[in-house]
Amino acid sequence: MHTDESDLATYNAVSKWLMYQGVMIAADRLKVEYATLIEEKMNSSKEAYPEIRVEEIFSRICKDNSIWDINHHKLGIETARVFRSASLRRLEVFPQSHQLIKDNPHLKKCVLSNGQRVFSELEMRFLGIYELFDLVIFSSDVRYKKPNPKLYQLAMHKMKLNPDEILFIGDTPENDIIVPKKMGMKAIHINEAWEHMNDML
Repeated sequence: MHTDESDLATYNAVSKWLMYQGVMIAADRLKVEYATLIEEKMNSSKEAYPEIRVEEIFSRICKDNSIWDINHHKLGIETARVFRSASLRRLEVFPQSHQLIKDNPHLKKCVLSNGQRVFSELEMRFLGIYELFDLVIFSSDVRYKKPNPKLYQLAMHKMKLNPDEILFIGDTPENDIIVPKKMGMKAIHINEAWEHMNDML
């Protein structure tokens, strides 16, 4: 998956769509307000690794810039999805990862993602992989993100597993390898998993 949230064209597309929803805000101002509100929300959190809900950011923007009566809560959700579609450059599943999942139906599987449920769940469902997991946790669900140990502990609790029963796979060393290992899990990079998974399980 690849997105570009820095491209003004992304905000231009959202700005034009919002016009039809009763929200008047220019693309350049939308980009600034979006970044500013996220920073404010992050700074006000007491979490070491805070997370926002992007739909709440857009709800606030829609409320502040509406030119007729709107349901800003509902519009915030819809705008978040339009924003995602405007910023999306590539959406696909690595075939190696898909094969790993399908080759091991006997194992409990969990996704622990620094992501936004408002659109990421829909993307996973569109790709046909959401139902392949026993548990999917997005950082937006709990308002904190990896590498906060609480997120890993939450997953372990819900999966009813101990650290030594878990193999954590990911592509970010701090989030997916260093911290899980410190917590007593086995952890490997996704590239290593593609090469050796069948030998390790």
